[in-house]
Amino acid sequence: MTPRDPQFDQTRPLASTPTDLLSPNQVAEMLGISEATLSTWRCRGRYNLPYVKVGSRVMYRLQAVENFLAERERGGDASE
Repeated sequence: MTPRDPQFDQTRPLASTPTDLLSPNQVAEMLGISEATLSTWRCRGRYNLPYVKVGSRVMYRLQAVENFLAERERGGDASE
């Protein structure tokens, strides 16, 4: 799409900003694991932690990492 295209909406925010994308090093640090473990999870499909390929680089969306952590949260409520 181009700016002259009627479907082009300049008021719509971009899907992500550079601060929304995290490097494997940052994600590994957040999760308390090594980058090698994170790479193994990604290559073997061990966990559903979505990533983005930017050229040859692997990046993770901050929201995806937060969702990954939230899905694994256990305990803390009276029903358990």
